[in-house]
Order: sequence, then C-alpha cells, then structure tokens
Amino acid sequence: MRHRIATAVVAIAFAAHAQEPAASTTQLTIYNDDFAVARTTVPLNLKQGLNEVLTTSVTSQLEPDSVVLRDPATHNPIHVIDQNYDAGVVTQAWLLEKYEGKTIDFQTQGQQVIETTTGERKTLPAVTIPGRIIRAGNEPLIEVNGKMQFQLPGTPLFPVETDGLILKPTLRWQVNATKATTIPAELDYITHGLRWQATYNVIVPQTSDTTATESADLLGWVTIDNHSGAEFPQATIQLMAGEVAKIRNPPQAIAMKNRAMAVTLGSIAEAPEVTQQAFDEYHLYDLHRTLNLRNNETKQVQFIEAENVTVQRTYEFEGTTAVGFYPGYHNDQPGFGIAGSTHISVREQFKNSTANHLGMPLPAGRLRLYRRDSGGQVQFVGESMIPHTPAEQQVEFTTGRAFDVTGKQRQTDFHTAAHSTDESFEVTLSNQKAQPVTVHVIEHMNRGENWKVTVKSSDFTKRDSSTVDFPITVPAKGDATLTYSVHYTW
Repeated sequence: MRHRIATAVVAIAFAAHAQEPAASTTQLTIYNDDFAVARTTVPLNLKQGLNEVLTTSVTSQLEPDSVVLRDPATHNPIHVIDQNYDAGVVTQAWLLEKYEGKTIDFQTQGQQVIETTTGERKTLPAVTIPGRIIRAGNEPLIEVNGKMQFQLPGTPLFPVETDGLILKPTLRWQVNATKATTIPAELDYITHGLRWQATYNVIVPQTSDTTATESADLLGWVTIDNHSGAEFPQATIQLMAGEVAKIRNPPQAIAMKNRAMAVTLGSIAEAPEVTQQAFDEYHLYDLHRTLNLRNNETKQVQFIEAENVTVQRTYEFEGTTAVGFYPGYHNDQPGFGIAGSTHISVREQFKNSTANHLGMPLPAGRLRLYRRDSGGQVQFVGESMIPHTPAEQQVEFTTGRAFDVTGKQRQTDFHTAAHSTDESFEVTLSNQKAQPVTVHVIEHMNRGENWKVTVKSSDFTKRDSSTVDFPITVPAKGDATLTYSVHYTW
C-alpha cells in the first residue's frame, strides 16, 4: 500500500542522499490500544538544493501523515517537497501478480522417489520447469506444457533484476535545503502494532477462614507486544495509561501467518524502579531502561511489587437482573427481571493506598488471584479485569462462584392495580462452610422509577436509585432467609 503526501512536514528515521544512518536509540510511548509514538534522532546531511532521502528504519504500520521532522535546536520544520511511503514489502503473491501473463521457472519440491514398472524405486532430482502465470491472486492459474492448473507446479523462481522490489517498509522524500547543513534531525511518528497491558498476580496465604481479612503479596507486570513490522534494538519505553481518543483508521495490515512469539522476561534483580507521573488527563509510566524489542515479540517487565496488602473477601447474590428503563416506564409482568440464579459470586477487594503498601495509580489490566494450599503450593483461584484505578481508590474484582454457599430467590406475592404494583420475595441462603459468612443480596428494583420497600426482615443500603444491598449473615452449616416487599407507583 502506497501513500503520497506533498509539501508536508514529514520524516522518519532516514539517511540523507539515500544513505542509511546508523541506528540510534528510539523512544517509544506505547498506548493500551494498539498504537505508539516513536521518536528518534539521526544525522541528516543535506546539500544545497534538492536532496533524495530515504529510510527503511520504519515500521510497516506507521501512519504516514503523522510523521514529523524538525530541527531540535530551533524546533523549525524541515521543508519536504514530496514524501512517498511504501509498506508493500515484497511477497510471493506480489511477485506472482507482477509477472502475471509472463512465463517464469518453477522448481519442484526437492527429490522425488518413484516406482518404475518393474518395481524398482528410482530417485529423481529436483527439476526446473517453465510455467506461464495466467492469473495471480488467491487462487493462481498456471499454464504448464499447454495445460492449465490451479496448483503451483513448484517454488516460483523470479528474476533477480525485478523492478520495484521493496524488501523493507520504505519512506522516500525530496528535501529542499537552502544551504548545505548537517542536522541531528528529530523524528516522530505514530505507528500501529504496538500495545501494552498490565497484569497483576495476587498471592494469598493458606487459610480455612476465607471470611477474614488476608495479607497478600502483589506483583504487577507490564506486557508489551510488538507486531509493528520493525525491530527496536535500543528502545527506551514509556507507557501511557488512560482512555486516549484515537480515530479508528488503521493502516494497511500485513498478514503474519504462523508467526512465532518469543516471550522475554525483564530482569527483576537488576531492574530500575518504574516511576509514574500524571500527564494531561492520563498517567505516564517510565520503565527507566533500554530494551531490545524485537518484531513479533512479547516482552514482560515487572513494574510493581508489594507485600502485606490487606485483601477482603465478600459474597454477592443477585436474584434479579438489572434492566434499564425510561422515565415514566413501568412493567407489570409477574416474572419480569427474575433471574432464577442459585450462584453466589466471590468478590475480593483491596484499597490502592499508601497505608495498604500500594498507592501508585494502577493501569487497567488482568488480575489473577492465587492461594497457597496446605502443602505450600500456589493454586490459581480466579481472575478478572480491573479498570484504571487512581490512588486511594478501592479495587474490586470477581474471582468466581462459591461452591459451598448458595442462594435461591422465590417470588411469594404479586398483584397490580391501576397505577401501582406490589410484589414480595423470599431469598434463602445456604452455607456449608465451617464458619459463618455474610452474603450481600443485591436486588434491582426494575419495574419503575418510584418504589418503596414496605416490609423487610433485614436492613439494606441503597447502591443507586434502583439497587439495594441486604447484608445477610449465614451461620456455619446453616441457612438464613431474607424476606421483603416493594411497592411501585406511576
């Protein structure tokens, strides 16, 4: 795919007079959502007048109109007359299309063993046969010996002097210089194919009482994926966390089939401390190290480690389903919103505070919970995604469903009148654990905007305008029952 931009402020790592510069350190600011800003400095040697400048030190997924070239001393843009970008790196399909209608050689796939009419096995060497490419594309059509076939007769052999060969993504410019000069040009561009995500591993100790607060260890990792089509041998990396607005206009995609993925873990013992700072409406994390980030590589770097983090478990039961409604809306169908679920969710929470040995703004990511068993082995007990969480805020996540704690909701009464509806529920909770547990029964008042709980066997708190929370203590090896009635009017 080719892009052409005239009279633009452009550039990417390149060389003057078609000379490729020495590789320099690239600064990457990687965003969560599959793009990054790349910055580098390379020497730009210009003669007076027009200069032909090109580079292959770019990604195959850059946004050509995002490229910026300027003099770092004056911050003035460098005058570019013309820019061409070609990410169409040569492939077999591209060459087949280029030679469509022409005859080329095909080499058969290695030695072939055949059996003669006398039963003798004979080895035939690989041979080269001519074939005319009638049609390229997804299903090539080849003429061999006056007959057409869909399958390639062998490995196609293309002439070395083929015009227009592009072995790497290439940017090419014409730069107009008013005088001969050497500039350590500052080069910036946006590229797709780079992303990062935070992952957290929380390890809690072995215990028979999961209702008490626990002291956990927390490890946070940054996972960086590079599928940009370029390698960054010397990259200093910053990570931007937050919901940054980006117009969805992805560049050309180059298919990467059967690609191998290498996973590299950053050194924990020698790694410098990761720092963060507020930036605009987001948070910027600096790894403070130079990394070799290869193409198609996944690299992991530890960025947070904390001990004695207080974690609290809770149980939640939702007998009704949250259903949105419009102002003035009401529903008088008897079974409306009743979920019929018997499952109780297991929820964990901790405060992201300095007092709780944390306090760094935590970027969104996957959180895994592990628990040590009686033999000291670490067992996986659930995972969830957490949102961006500022300091001093609560982190809450669901790890699964309780095995020994169950619930059941039953509608015990329902009647409706001209402008009102009354219904009653009974929620039965069962606990087969060796210790009592508190289950938060979450009920959604879905039938209309105006409602009032008229009868209740337990107090509740309002989570929002249509959701209430009944905390019910269920004894060990026992049951507990919640009853309540609600009156709707409209």
